[in-house]
Parts: sequence; C-alpha cells; structure tokens
Amino acid sequence: MKPLKSLATLMMVCACTSSQVKADTLMQDNFQNGDLAGWSTSGTAYANYYYGNYSLGLRGVGSSASYALSTVGYVNVNISLDISAYALEYGDRCIAEVSNDGGNTWVNAITLYNGQDNSALYNAASVPIDADNKSSLLIRYRTSVNQYYDYCYGDNVLVTGDVDTSGGDDPGGGNDDFYDELTGSGSVTRTLLSYSTLMSGGDPGTRIDLSGYALPADAAHPQNAFAGTLTLNGEASGGGFFEHKDTYNYTGAADDTRKHLPEFSFQFIQTGSHIFPLERGSIASTHPDWEYVLAPGRVWQENGDNGYSRVAIPFALQQRNANCMHNGVMSFLFRDDGAVSRVAYQISSETCLYFKADWWGLLDASYTPESIAGQSQLIADYQAEIAARLPVKPLSALNTDYPGTDYTSFASPSGTDPSHISTAGFVIDGTHYRGTCTTRNGDYPYCESLLLPSYSTAKSLFGGVAMMRLEKQYPGVRNTIVSSYVSSCNNGTWSDVTLDNVLDMATGNYDSSNYMEDEGAAHTDNLFLVDSHASKLSYSCGHYARKAAPGSLWVYHTSDTYIAGSLMNAYLQNQQGGDADIFTDTLVEDLLKPIGVGPTGQYTRRTYDTVAQPFTGWGLMWLPDDIAKIASFVGIDDGQIGGQPMLDAAQLDAALQRSPTDTGTVPLADYRYNNGFWAHNVAGSLTGCSGAQWIPFLSGYGGITVVLLPNDSVYYYFSDNDTYYWLEAVQEAHGIRSACQ
Repeated sequence: MKPLKSLATLMMVCACTSSQVKADTLMQDNFQNGDLAGWSTSGTAYANYYYGNYSLGLRGVGSSASYALSTVGYVNVNISLDISAYALEYGDRCIAEVSNDGGNTWVNAITLYNGQDNSALYNAASVPIDADNKSSLLIRYRTSVNQYYDYCYGDNVLVTGDVDTSGGDDPGGGNDDFYDELTGSGSVTRTLLSYSTLMSGGDPGTRIDLSGYALPADAAHPQNAFAGTLTLNGEASGGGFFEHKDTYNYTGAADDTRKHLPEFSFQFIQTGSHIFPLERGSIASTHPDWEYVLAPGRVWQENGDNGYSRVAIPFALQQRNANCMHNGVMSFLFRDDGAVSRVAYQISSETCLYFKADWWGLLDASYTPESIAGQSQLIADYQAEIAARLPVKPLSALNTDYPGTDYTSFASPSGTDPSHISTAGFVIDGTHYRGTCTTRNGDYPYCESLLLPSYSTAKSLFGGVAMMRLEKQYPGVRNTIVSSYVSSCNNGTWSDVTLDNVLDMATGNYDSSNYMEDEGAAHTDNLFLVDSHASKLSYSCGHYARKAAPGSLWVYHTSDTYIAGSLMNAYLQNQQGGDADIFTDTLVEDLLKPIGVGPTGQYTRRTYDTVAQPFTGWGLMWLPDDIAKIASFVGIDDGQIGGQPMLDAAQLDAALQRSPTDTGTVPLADYRYNNGFWAHNVAGSLTGCSGAQWIPFLSGYGGITVVLLPNDSVYYYFSDNDTYYWLEAVQEAHGIRSACQ
C-alpha cells in the first residue's frame, strides 16, 4: 500500500462575496482522529496514516465513502475538498462528487486519472452545486478502478455557510451587495441614452458613439437588484440596419431576417455592480440566421434616472452553425418592483471577414423578478470567475514596465488595418497587457466581455491539445487508425491513416495539392453548412480520393480535423464509457476549468442533432482572458497545472518545434505544421539569434493569430481583413527578453 506523501494544492479560488462575514462551519473532517466517524462506506475503506497525516483511504474495485448532512437554514454554502490517487492504470479514476438531492443526481467535484496518481492532493475549492437550504446533501469519494492495489484518498473536507436571514433567495428589496462597489456621486452629465430617451423615446434612427453605453466615471453604486428574466418585444421588425460588407449577398434592399435580432428572453442575476447571464455560449433559437451569445455586464446609479438603476449588457450575434461574432451592447433602466424602460441596443463591430454590418434600435421590454434556484452559488461562481482573471494592464503600459518597448507594434502590426482589429494582447510575467477594442462608433466599452471566435485556432487548442491530453492518459493513441474508430471512414482510404496524420494535415487523401485550394472549394459547404454529424462525416470521409502516402504531403482540410475529433470522441467513450465527451471531459474538466477559463471559453459549437458532435476544427469562443490563459497554459506553462504535466511532453515539444525528430509537415517554404500547430522560421529577423528560429503560432480564418514565443510570452490579435502579420510584434517581444532558440 502506498499512502499520501505530499500536499500540492493545485488551484485555490475564493468563491466568497465581498460583504460576507466569517461563514459558519457546517462540516469539517481532516481525519486526524484516525477514524471514519460519520462516513458510510462500502468495499475497502479505512483511515489511512502516513508520516503524521491521516486521510480517508479507498482501495480496489467498488470502494466508496459518503457523508450526509443538512444545510437547511444556510445560504452561500460552499464545499471544498481534497483528493489524491496512487497506482492508477489507464482507464482508472478516483472520483469526488456531491449530490444535493439525496443521491439521485451527482455533480463532479474533481476526478483524477492515470498521470495524476503520484499521491499529491488535488483541491476542489468550490464545488459547482447549489447547496443552499438542502435537507439531504451528500459528499462522496469513490473508486472506478480495475485492480485491488489501486488507491484513492480523500482529505480536508470543509462545508461552510451563512445563516439564512432572508427566508430564501430574494429577487428584489434593494441592492445591499457591495461587490465591486462604485463610489461615484451619481452626478453624471448624459446626452446619449438619457432617461427620457429610454423611458419614452422613439427609435434613435442612427448609431451613437458607444460611450453612451459605458459605465461613467462618476457612477454611483446601484440601489436596485436585478434577478429574473428580461424579455424584448418587437425584435422581428424593429431597429435599424446598415451593411458594410456582404461577400455572399445575404441581404438586399428588401427587409430580411438577418437585419433583425432574434427573440430575446433570458435570465440575469446581479451581484453588486455586475450583472451576468445564466446562459453562456451560443444559445440555439428559432431564428433562421442568428444565435445570441451573452456576456457579463455592469449596473450603476445615475442621479438623473429618477431612482431607476442603469444596466449595460454585452452580447453578440453569431451566425447559426458558423463562427463569426458581431459584438454589441444593450442598455436599459429598471427597478426592483419590475418596472423597466425600453432597451437600446447597438452592434458596431465584428470579427467576421465576409459579413460586416451595424444593427441598432430601441425596443419595448418587460422584466419579471424571480427567485432563481441556486442564486447564491451562481453569484459565488461568477465572483470566482472574475477573481481568477489574469491581472490586466493596457498595452501602452508595456512602455513603462519594459522601458524601450514600442507597444504599438503589438496593438496594430504593420500591414494590418487597425480598423479591422477587434482586439490584441500580450502576456508576459503573469500580466495580460490588452489593447483597446475598436468599433466603427468609438471603443467598445466592455473589452473584458468582448466575444471572440476561434475559427481554425481550434485545430490547435482543441484538436491538438485534446490529442496531447489523451496521449498522456493513453500512450499510443496518436497512432490509432481512423477507420478503426470512425465507421463512416471505413471505405479503404482511411485504413492506414492515423490520428497523427490527420492532425498533421497529411492524410494522403485530397483533390488538389495546391495551397488551400481544397479548403476554398465550393464542395466544403457539405461540411460547413450541414447540421448533422452524419452529414459532416459523410463528406469528410467520402469526398477525397487517395493520392499520396499518409504522412508524406500537407494538404489543409478542416474536414480532417472534424474526423480527428470524431476519432478521439469514440476512443474516449471506449475507454471511459458511452457518455464521455472529448470536449467536456478531456478539455473542460481536465484542463480549462483547472486553469481558470470562464464559462464562455468552456463552450464549443456542436452539430444540431442528438449526437451533438463537437466541431473540433472551429467553433470555440473566448473572452480575452480565456485566450490569454489557454495560450499561456500551452506556450508558457508547458502544459502543466500546479507543476503537474497534463499533456504528453513529446507531442507538445513536437507541436512547438522543440523536437528535431518530429517536425511535422511542410505547407510552404519556411513553414511547418504539426499536431494542429503552425510554425514559421524567422531566421535573420531576430537580433543576436543564429540559425533557424521556428516560432510556433495558431492561425484562424480572416486574420486571427496567436503566437507562442520561446521567451515565455504570448501575443494574440483578432482581426478580419485577411491579413496575418505578426513578425513586428515578435521582434518587439524579443527586445523585452530574448526569443532566440
């Protein structure tokens, strides 16, 4: 038997409200009494002792220990716990989970796999479950292993909560939550979106500067508290529209559904001066063209608003089944009693190469105050999301923090039209230096909530990273044959193609080897425009003929990455069960949540059928903090979380061009492609460097670039003018700290 041998808390995130006093302890067990008093056990369960520390020990198949308690009379209930593992094989798991309904349903707190079994304690600082006022709350540790000498350990279980003095979640009654308190006087001089305009004005008739939607410098803390549903009326016919670019002739002079918002009826919760939606990611609708993506916004008080509080909510329209983002913001006034003004909205920017337009309007609305289930926990989760964000400074601060730096090289690289850059950023030494978010009508006022599409950067951060995670858990998965797991590809042309070949864009199956000719062909509509998994796979597996040996020639196909995702999903289900999902279980639970990526970044586009297959090669979305964290995890932290390697080191080295024996395929002279990652040789462009200088980067349709520099920094920009310049930024980063290889 191998007991615990070290403490290594991998992630600690405060989930407390800023106004909360010291919470009551409802249950605590660190097992130092040397027994399992209060725990119900099955299988082999015991109080484990090692070097002065006791823990809950579980060994072998079917072992578990659970603890039951009541939280009736308490709110803001938080559950934290530790778990560790030893001697797990591939497919084994140690699981900590919580139920708020007496064991009918369970929420995963944390699961450990092979590769996380060195006896180090992993911490779940705040289990994502509504635990307020529950008569039967259960905490359980269990094994999911196949041998007697597989070990799981639990320790440091803590449940805290505040006495419920309100009788439950109260959607009204004034805002006594001083989270992110505003200290202004409320004396705001307002000419745009005035009280009278929002209460009784007509359609604005034209676009305004987006400063009218911004949080003013002298805003006071809100006096009202929003919790409930906001519904807009007249979306299908109201509002203005102006088109700047329409490559595919979507609209004409006549009215069109694309010129109007989808129906809007969504729940929001306020905490202090913040408001956030309960739904994140693309929200399916009956609208034929658009789906909403909602982001956190702000709430404040102005003296001229006659006792109403003012709200601004960032949002985006995303084309159905596609990846463009059209970013906007809406604003309105409300009171606790459900009184609400009209809602003004405006969209003045996008990250979209082929369709650029403005939308604006003023619509009637209703507000229904509601008691939202689990509101306290949802607020705690949101505050934890904000607390976990990287420290942010403006890009211009680089000139001060790193004297001699020209920050404009990061803000707008030469050759890239700055009017087409949604935002840009640079991460170095733990700080996220972020540029402004420009629009056609002033700067976007909520840059931290700007919604960004991945396009093909997902080939790296989904396809490539998921493979590296699987390769860490199940060595050799990269050599799996496509046809052995993807039945639609069982047609002869995929019987010798490996997952590695597919992620290298070297399947040997293609129409034309000319650069990007296959990807730009009209027949790719049979991948991008169809709704079902079966249709996408039918095209991906069946369109191209065999013309070269697998691994010998680079030919770019998004359909190949779709096959890769399908293979990895099937492989994972074979290992972990039919409910396993390559995005949710491998990326989100294992990687994205632990590094603090927020709910927006935990979403992927999927097929619209019951299969709900992730797109893999496109369809992710991020807030700026999300892409900064994910890119840093790969490029700066070397795929480690809390010092624990989470990705296969050999495949990560190959992707980042650190392996001389695995350099990938060759798209163009001085370019390489490996595991979904690009690299460019900038030899001769970095002062003081000699020999080849391969800089790995990610690239997305329209002008999206993420560069992983060898000097432990990350540079990104999101644009949509089909330009991809980044050497100038790399040279400036090299001036801060050497990027020589």
